[in-house]
Parts: sequence; structure tokens; C-alpha cells
Amino acid sequence: MALYEHVFLARQDLAQAQVDALAENATQIVEGLGGKIVKTETWGLRTIAYRIAKNRKAHYVMLEIDGPAATIQELERQLAINEDIIRYMTVRVDEHEAGPSAMMRRNERDRGDRGGRGDRGDRGGDRGDRGPRRDRDEAPRDAA
Repeated sequence: MALYEHVFLARQDLAQAQVDALAENATQIVEGLGGKIVKTETWGLRTIAYRIAKNRKAHYVMLEIDGPAATIQELERQLAINEDIIRYMTVRVDEHEAGPSAMMRRNERDRGDRGGRGDRGDRGGDRGDRGPRRDRDEAPRDAA
């Protein structure tokens, strides 16, 4: 059997329970046709790059699938009929990633400490290499 990564985008106005029901429906389709869902990840409500069917955001769900090509064809056919799914994409992979996907690792990294910015230096009155500061009313020293 072949390995696939399948990502679908659900409408922004759906509740999380409805998105989970869509993922469960996809799981039932795959398992009913002899495939197996290895992992399911919900990436949450995210802003999309451009409007799709008047949606500016979408719920992202990723499924790692182990199954025959006929299973994927039927899954995509069912998703194309569903009005709650605005986009989907299936990619065949050589092997599934161990652990969380790159999107989940990115979310964990973003939530962590924002350290690593280094010393920003003193933002006070030190003017550095620009020389001494003159008052506005002070005349230039070279003026005669």
C-alpha cells in the first residue's frame, strides 16, 4: 500500500466539533475501503493567503494515510461534494514523518520564549559615532 499526506481546509464559520466530525468522516471513508489513518493533526483556524469562496480563514486538518490509490480517489470525490470543504490536497510520500509535523513544531516554537535577540544596547542619550549633540539655538562653531 502507498503512503499519503492529505490536507483539507474547512470553512471558517464551522465549530471545532464540526471540523472533528469532518476528519472522522474522512477516516471512515479511508478505513471502509481498506486503508488506514496513521495520524490525524488539526492545525486549527489559520489565515489563508487569498480568499477562497469568500473565506479569509480556514480550519486546517492533516491526515497521514496508508492505503491503495482507489481509497484516495474515493476520499477526494467525497470531499469535492462536501460544501464545508473549501480546498484539499493529497501528496504521495515515501515515508511518514515521525513525531509531529512541521506545522505543529512551528506552533510550539512560536509559543516559546522569544530569546536570542542579543543585547540591544543602551537606547538612552548615547549618540555613538555621530558626534556630540548640539542644541538648536547654538550657532555653528566655524561661523564668523
